[in-house]
Amino acid sequence: MTITVDFLVFPGIQLLDLAGPYEVFASLPNCEVRLCWKNREPVVCSTGMTLHPNANLGDVRPVDVLCIPGGAGINALLLDDEIVNWVRQQASAARWITSVCTGALLLGTAGLLAGRRATTHWRYHDLLPSFDAIAVRERVVQDENLITGGGVTAGIDFALTTVAALRGQPAAEAIQLALEYAPSPPFQAGQPEQAPESVLHVVESRTHALYEDRAQILRRWRHGQDNLWRSRREKGVKG
Repeated sequence: MTITVDFLVFPGIQLLDLAGPYEVFASLPNCEVRLCWKNREPVVCSTGMTLHPNANLGDVRPVDVLCIPGGAGINALLLDDEIVNWVRQQASAARWITSVCTGALLLGTAGLLAGRRATTHWRYHDLLPSFDAIAVRERVVQDENLITGGGVTAGIDFALTTVAALRGQPAAEAIQLALEYAPSPPFQAGQPEQAPESVLHVVESRTHALYEDRAQILRRWRHGQDNLWRSRREKGVKG
């Protein structure tokens, strides 16, 4: 039976958020992977590489895995009604709803994280409660059919976890071995708790503007949600 996987791609996507899990799923026998965007025009990643979508948002199909990668470009999508509605529609028929890195923020504005355990990149982890999510600082977090991966390189761990859920642990282990995925980083600075304080300060400074932009977008989103809830309550609408 063919496994179907749809990734959302967009201008400003973080390449490794996509490339890591894409490589894992593409290595799974009988797996069809699509790159979905508003059109099939090339999109440029945050680091300059060009991607070519092979499916339009209108090419809707039930999928086994819906995956939302992250990146600087996710900001422009958080309040984009076309994108948010597409994510909701696809998620309603997907076996697994997933994200890598800050792709979780888009799942949040689509209303898919409320009351559920989730993770994202450490720098933006404290934004998850904006969606009434239960923020968990782990590399991969599974809550029923929701699987979220942490920052960037966690996409490989996320994808292997998902393959194990789809086809069993031996299938995931075979891919792990074929890719020789045996992380042994030269430095122990991959988490804020491990990194030297001076390094942590550099990264926080570099991402300050992006963080503040995201926080402001989510405050606007939350304000809109609160107004909608009050309006529905005043009209006696349940749910």
